[in-house]
Amino acid sequence: MSDHNKNNTSELPATKTQSTPPAEAPVLLELRNIGKRFGETIANECIDLTLRKGEVVALLGENGAGKTTLMSILFGHYVADQGSIHTADANGVLQPLPPGNPQAALAARIGMVHQHFTLAENLSGFENILLGSEKLWLPARGRAALRARVEAQMAESGLHVSLDERVSNLTVGERQRIEILKALAHNTQVLVLDEPTAVLTPQEAEGLYKTVALLASRGLAVIFISHKLHEVLAASHRIVVLRRGRLVGELTTANASKDQIAEMMVGHEVPRTERGEATVGEPVLQLLDVSLESSQQRQRLQHVTLTVRRGEVVGVAGVSGNGQAGLADLISGLALPSSGKLLIDGEEVQRTGPRHLMARGVARIPEDRHHQGVVASMNIRENLMIESLDDARFQRFGVIKAAASRSHAIEQIDAYDVRCEGPDAVVGQLSGGNMQKLILARALDQEPLLILASQPARGLDIGAQTDVYRRLLEARKRGAGVVLISEDLDELFTLSDRIVVLHDGELTEAGASDEIDRREVGLLMAGQGSNHQQSTQESAL
Repeated sequence: MSDHNKNNTSELPATKTQSTPPAEAPVLLELRNIGKRFGETIANECIDLTLRKGEVVALLGENGAGKTTLMSILFGHYVADQGSIHTADANGVLQPLPPGNPQAALAARIGMVHQHFTLAENLSGFENILLGSEKLWLPARGRAALRARVEAQMAESGLHVSLDERVSNLTVGERQRIEILKALAHNTQVLVLDEPTAVLTPQEAEGLYKTVALLASRGLAVIFISHKLHEVLAASHRIVVLRRGRLVGELTTANASKDQIAEMMVGHEVPRTERGEATVGEPVLQLLDVSLESSQQRQRLQHVTLTVRRGEVVGVAGVSGNGQAGLADLISGLALPSSGKLLIDGEEVQRTGPRHLMARGVARIPEDRHHQGVVASMNIRENLMIESLDDARFQRFGVIKAAASRSHAIEQIDAYDVRCEGPDAVVGQLSGGNMQKLILARALDQEPLLILASQPARGLDIGAQTDVYRRLLEARKRGAGVVLISEDLDELFTLSDRIVVLHDGELTEAGASDEIDRREVGLLMAGQGSNHQQSTQESAL
């Protein structure tokens, strides 16, 4: 096996959960014959699922397979059209769970960490942990006891975050950690974790696996939803797979493989992503001793120097909140350097505005697809041309060419396999994977010179991920430079020719992705040096 393939497939040593609970372990949760439709769309159909004390079950499926709907029914956010849910009471006797009642789910000791955050942004992290299960005016002694439990969980899991900071000031990664801590801080018997490690370093993810194993060993039942198959193999006892709303199979984790799981999820063999050799050309992006001052720590940069050339993917690793947002703002035209120079294709950028950068050949795939990538209330046709309103294809004398824009939307829907009801479908109704395909279609439409891809496959299933990766590598092959900002090391090692690391606003060159490993990058993400990085610096002197 080549070094490249070795780096692409190796992960940190998995912390397997404890041995599978015995078949006679008490049942804590039963979903019986659950069905749910949205119009003509089948979200769930006749799903049965049992969860026993101390068991970790991985719930898998493509985007739109019905996982989120099923968990929303469990937690009372949706009401099933058919079927019932039963949970164990204090005596271990199964009792029906009232439908459509989140408070009843909480009372039944069901905790849930949602894929999309459900935090009150005007409250602090600690107040959000209190919210929903404790009164905000809890007496000082009670608050102190709960805070001590939360801090102990932080120390045990590695999910460090400022509890006193207002949530609106927290990064995406920090908000995710608050969600996890909110669930772990209370006396739950069934815990649902939806993509819990999406923004963690490998070491932090390993810590979370240990936490899950510890909680399960103490009797907690866990439903673990993830698109990272090595996580599933590391953290679960049993794997349940949904496809198009139906339960299509179960696997014992000890007997499962990544390829087997992926094929069950999508219904066919999933091709491996092969990066291939790069044909590197002239610089398309240069940051020369760039600093960016900001009132928000997550946006600050300090003396960053970076070059990205035609035909290469440069991966930017780092724990969320270490300057990635500032780097993305610079490249997308939302900010100018406080000092230093930013050059696109050899010319210095001296004015802000995404429109100005797009005119110079920069395309962007933003981190937050829901709030920055699309206008959810607009339709697909409108979203596809929203960044090209000056394009003569779509307007004449300021009047939109309806037929041309519609024809273009149909072509892109077909080319990118956006599964929808047509160009007039409202974007907010699309699944995450289809929304991301739409953003890719818009970004790559005019074969850009430079692509900013920020978390391009976050939360996507393996089929959608593979398609995103293929599109980015095709753009690289055409000669585009790609800046890939990601907290997913599998993604970085799969796509990147070189990897750099941002920590506390400072950038460190980790090296060629074929010559470094995940542990080295993980240490740099945590602000610690590595032997490879030190030897690289010494050889450059």
